[in-house]
Amino acid sequence: MFGIIRPCRDHSCPSLHQAWMAHLCGLCLTLRDGQGQGARLATNYDGLIISVLAEAQSPSRSPHRTAGPCALRGFRQADVVDARAEGVRLAATVSLVLAAGKLRDHVADGDSVPGTGPARRRLAARWEAAGARMGTAIGFDTAVLAATVERQLELEGVRGTTLLELTAPTEEAVAVAFAHTATLAGRPGNARALAEAGRFFGRIAHLLDAVEDQDEDAARGAFNPLTATGTTRQEARRLCDDAAHGLALALGELDLAERHLAEVLLGTEVRRAVERAFGHRRTVGLSYERPGIVRKSVAGIGTFLTCGMWRPEWSSKDGRPCEDRCYLRGCEACEICNPCCQCCKCCEDCDGCDGCCCDCGS
Repeated sequence: MFGIIRPCRDHSCPSLHQAWMAHLCGLCLTLRDGQGQGARLATNYDGLIISVLAEAQSPSRSPHRTAGPCALRGFRQADVVDARAEGVRLAATVSLVLAAGKLRDHVADGDSVPGTGPARRRLAARWEAAGARMGTAIGFDTAVLAATVERQLELEGVRGTTLLELTAPTEEAVAVAFAHTATLAGRPGNARALAEAGRFFGRIAHLLDAVEDQDEDAARGAFNPLTATGTTRQEARRLCDDAAHGLALALGELDLAERHLAEVLLGTEVRRAVERAFGHRRTVGLSYERPGIVRKSVAGIGTFLTCGMWRPEWSSKDGRPCEDRCYLRGCEACEICNPCCQCCKCCEDCDGCDGCCCDCGS
């Protein structure tokens, strides 16, 4: 799973974390129901925000159900957003199309194992077609997303392109997806502000991805927006802070029936993601060696069995704080982590929160 919004259990009040997990698991299961088990690999943390926004505008149009036991939940049942909800179906649609674009980007950068490029392209084509089918069912044209992905790859090959020109396709793709939630929720008046919020969120997501991957991209000779445009980390941070401010203003203009989860994810957690990206820089040595298929497979098993707590040396998350590495903050492996002791910030507006996770006396 990829994405910048990863609220950990330690700094989230219980009800908020459960609500976030309902959308995350709902997205994963909707991908499975729509395109088979393999499509669950397209699940990403940021895609579920689309489902959150749709539900925040019209909760009655986002039915929930009780899902059966899952290994990633410690074989526990859980409340999840049902696949009948158009918001989670839109999130699944966008996730498939953007994951297809990410696969093509990896092939273009030479990240794929030798000989697997054609297979990755075929998988990308299948996911893109599946996303188009799901999108048609809810009145969403994925051609806009596919076009932005292609334009992104084209811009990366053009010399003299500015940083904001490089982030523009991502901004437009997220803007279109966010705005469509207003249509699904029957709140057309929210479309403009949602599109604005989407542009700012897309810019932040693109910049943070570039910041986190810059050293590794340099070691592999892969394209990186910051390096290609000569943008300093200080300038990238300024752009992220400005975008986060604009995102907060756009969010404040929305007419929402339920604001709390959306505001925490797009407000508090976005700022936390910015701090995380610029506060922890991993240096990749000149001896970096691209792992082969055997090493990748063994590392994948080790990462899965430790719930993400162990990461191989070539991983961008190696040496990062546990909140960045762990897949699910509720598992036993996370007991080694110290509490973040910041959940009171999110609990201030959380009615009915069953006790705070920190010992600050609030």
